[in-house]
Amino acid sequence: MSGYPSEWAIGSVYFPPLLIASFLGLFLSWLTSRLLNRYRLSRFLVYPPGVFIALAVIYTTLLGNWIIPI
Repeated sequence: MSGYPSEWAIGSVYFPPLLIASFLGLFLSWLTSRLLNRYRLSRFLVYPPGVFIALAVIYTTLLGNWIIPI
């Protein structure tokens, strides 16, 4: 096998692995921000939407590097 990324086939539609990682990263970021709001921990943050974007980037990077090999 080569080290090049391969597409994920869902049905007969091919998706690049970075797209799957970014969707999962956004979902995990949304879930984390919901938990922060639920337990009122987001009041300690200066700019919660910025934290949401930062979490999405962090989760996407982690998923892209370790879980879904790109």
